[in-house]
Amino acid sequence: MRLGLRANLAQFGLLVAVNALVGGMLGQERTVLPLLADQAFHLSAYTGALTYILAFGATKAVTNFFAGTLSDRYGRRPVLIAGWLIALPIPAMLAWGPTWGWIVAANVLLGVNQGLTWSTTVIMKIDLVGPARRGLAMGLNEAAGYLAVAVTATGTGAIAAHWGLRPQPFLLGAAYVALGLGLTVAAVRETREYARAEAAAHPAPAAAAPAVTAQAHLGGGDQAVLSTARIARTTSLGDRALSSASWAGMVNNLNDALAWGIFPLLYAAHGLELGRIGILAALYPAVWGAGQMLTGWWSDRIGRKHLITAGMLLQAVALGLVATGTSFPIWAAAQALLGAGTALVYPTLLAVVGDVAHPAWRARAVGVYRLWRDGGFAVGALMAGILADAYGVTTAIWAVAVLTAVAGVIVAVRMYETHPRS
Repeated sequence: MRLGLRANLAQFGLLVAVNALVGGMLGQERTVLPLLADQAFHLSAYTGALTYILAFGATKAVTNFFAGTLSDRYGRRPVLIAGWLIALPIPAMLAWGPTWGWIVAANVLLGVNQGLTWSTTVIMKIDLVGPARRGLAMGLNEAAGYLAVAVTATGTGAIAAHWGLRPQPFLLGAAYVALGLGLTVAAVRETREYARAEAAAHPAPAAAAPAVTAQAHLGGGDQAVLSTARIARTTSLGDRALSSASWAGMVNNLNDALAWGIFPLLYAAHGLELGRIGILAALYPAVWGAGQMLTGWWSDRIGRKHLITAGMLLQAVALGLVATGTSFPIWAAAQALLGAGTALVYPTLLAVVGDVAHPAWRARAVGVYRLWRDGGFAVGALMAGILADAYGVTTAIWAVAVLTAVAGVIVAVRMYETHPRS
């Protein structure tokens, strides 16, 4: 049993493909669902229209937390299979659900699906590659997922422009579920023993300063029997790097909730046709996805902290450009900037958790971090909806831009560098 990207390339590549299908499940909603809320279900209030993102984010956040614990207890592969099984009814519910409640219920299931599958593919890749290529591994994982989001958002937008908002765009999701479940059952192997082997080779984190910091907050003791509650406290509050990463991750996905639920409605209000809205909805995750193949590798070379700081500040600038823009070229530039900023942040935050957390409790730390990060969907949907209804869409976007800039400053001031070579 050997750690490393090259030694486990076949299984790693398969997990990248599986995560692309996971991303595609999310991408089927990005263009179509905000417009469906407005045009098919006639939800005029932003707060009501964004309930599906609130349901998705809250469910996914909680599922992320349990995914790490479940994968430590029962293994990674069973959790991944369970996530795909839960996804089976989602495309049909989106395509033919007669009321908005069906759409919200489908997004509850989607949150469980994403929490189990995406979290588990992240954990499995960290298991396989070891510490040397962790940033690159996370970059490839997130790139696959969000490029699939972009491709599917473009595809569903084109399908909807030709055939209508339902049911044809969601047939892509049905194909993704069938393929993802089939690949997982037939070819994905268990990786938990790789984490145990790494833990056995590093029984105490005395050699690495980040791990020493986290261990001080945990109070010492046997790494294998640390309680989930203690790990949650350390990841959320106790350790400066882990807690800063959790806060930055939450704000990052608050931005994503805004891009997912508010931006298509903003573009439609300015008269953009459906095809162009689909292009804008895809541009942000496309730049985000492709950029992560570089930024994950880059963080392995120069460290994590400064990339995260720069990415959060760049996202804040991009949101300001969306708020002030009134035309397709300006919004396209803003979406590209937002994608670039997110690419700097997204795999790097996961790499921070992998740097600091000991292999014996790393899966649970990833779960806690993803609890906070994907809680940003719920917070973003609620906050953006309330502000947009009360003060207008532009005010909601500016408020999120300010929060994003504050998160970048917090990382710059509070987070310590976690990459061992730095």
